[in-house]
Amino acid sequence: MDLGLKGRTALVTGASKGIGHAVAARLAEEGCNLHLAARSGPALEEFAAKLRAAHGVTVTTHACDLSQHEAICALAEACGAPDILVNNAGAIPSGNLQDVTHERWKASWDLKIFGYIGLTRLLLPKMYARKSGVVICVIGAAGLHPNPNYIAGCVGNAALNMFVKCIGAESMDHGVRAVAVNPGATKSDRLEYLWRENARRKFGDPERYRELLVNYPGGRVANVEDVSAAVAFLASDQAGYVCGAELTIDGGHLLRRG
Repeated sequence: MDLGLKGRTALVTGASKGIGHAVAARLAEEGCNLHLAARSGPALEEFAAKLRAAHGVTVTTHACDLSQHEAICALAEACGAPDILVNNAGAIPSGNLQDVTHERWKASWDLKIFGYIGLTRLLLPKMYARKSGVVICVIGAAGLHPNPNYIAGCVGNAALNMFVKCIGAESMDHGVRAVAVNPGATKSDRLEYLWRENARRKFGDPERYRELLVNYPGGRVANVEDVSAAVAFLASDQAGYVCGAELTIDGGHLLRRG
């Protein structure tokens, strides 16, 4: 399906790896010109060169630390008024209330929670002035179900889901849509490493890590492509009346947990 995104401009944060990397690749396939932001400048530029060669789109890279308000302001200024904002940068540590130190809690929220809020706050007025735009926040299903051993992530993600709903409650009146995407466990190099370590501890063999996935729907977790396809659809006019909503991408795993 042609999503009609050709020629539009998208800003994707956290684009050097994982979900952000896959979202950027999918939007480039659809013909979007891109602004890509991440801390790793060399990795970002290498990726951008591949996208330019493969799809003939304009790709501008921004090596920046979005936990810093000055970097958020500079990025918003450099990107002008993108048609699509994909907030994706950030990772929040696991642990219970006593495990997560004040410093780790604050640093992770500065990047993800206040990074999403700060960038949206600066770009939303530009979209309102143009009477068009889409804000997509890639958040995470942890915000939908309490887990005392991931307290910083659960609370932060829940806050971002409410943030999107608050924006979406009025943004359609200005021609702008805001949507939350909540992936469950999503396959990545980091997650596979953790599975292998768990399998080594549990079975004495890291290669048996797939046995740890039997309780997930279909015996697997999400792929980054599952998420990127949903983001591209939500960014398009095909989802033109979807606003203030949250899409969970976990194969129904949360439903099994009640």
